[in-house]
Amino acid sequence: MILSVSRRTDVPAYYSDWFFERIEAGYACVRNPVSRHQVSRISLAPEVVDCIVFWTKNPAPMLERLSLLKGYMYYFQFTLTGYGRDVEPGLPDKKRVLIPAFRSLAGSLGAERVIWRYDPIFFSERYTADYHLQAFTQIADALEGYTKRVVISFLDFYPKIRKNLERLGCDPFEEESLCVLAGKLARTAKSHGMEIVTCAEKADLQKYGIAHGSCMDKELIQRLCGCGLEAGKDKNQRRECGCMESIDIGAYDTCPHGCLYCYANQSGAAVAGGRKKYRVDSPILCSEILPEDRVTERKVRSWKRLQESLESYFS
Repeated sequence: MILSVSRRTDVPAYYSDWFFERIEAGYACVRNPVSRHQVSRISLAPEVVDCIVFWTKNPAPMLERLSLLKGYMYYFQFTLTGYGRDVEPGLPDKKRVLIPAFRSLAGSLGAERVIWRYDPIFFSERYTADYHLQAFTQIADALEGYTKRVVISFLDFYPKIRKNLERLGCDPFEEESLCVLAGKLARTAKSHGMEIVTCAEKADLQKYGIAHGSCMDKELIQRLCGCGLEAGKDKNQRRECGCMESIDIGAYDTCPHGCLYCYANQSGAAVAGGRKKYRVDSPILCSEILPEDRVTERKVRSWKRLQESLESYFS
């Protein structure tokens, strides 16, 4: 299986102690977000985890403990934007903390295994297309040689974040301005030796040199694993999403970054409530097994095509 850590919260930034406890224990439990008393017990044995995909805006708490992941293949998706604290209030200083953390991570893993995400992009009186181009260029300058790919996406106006976006004065996208910016970002990325792709975008930006990408990237994972994978497209994601199927072990309403565009948090109060339930030794992130819970062992297996793996090994 492919393990997602996590679309729902920033595990590397806030819950790496819990994650390493679960790796040592060999399993994690996940509460169904829709049916709260339905709990899945998921094996984290290296034999069934083909790859771990980390999503983060700050991997610094994990950097000194990556050796604990010996036996696992993994890569990071690192979101690094040009927004200020009016949009991303909980993040450390980007120049002093986050860019050095990105470089350090890439120095340990290699540029292919640390993917830069500049997303989501939205326009406002402050965050104009010119602002994004300038911020993107400055970050690309700082990350040149430390990543091979940058992912962009344009903000989806989810109902739960509408009030936040109104506070920021977000402007609706005009196709022309979006395409002009996309073309400039593509040229900037190329000049810094980076492939640029989109994430779950309806817009076709191929003529600007921007392909449709995927976060759970089957081609990348096959290359890292050195063999083919039998997994298909993730049917639980949006139609535009190209990700392969994966299992997420995170929990909604638990990320204190406080980013105003985030779809994973209902409110600050909900996050505070979720954080109060955090225990390092619990099998479920920011929760615990309750008497009324129905715990089911989820059937998981490796997606690797063994014959291809053996041929690759002996070639």
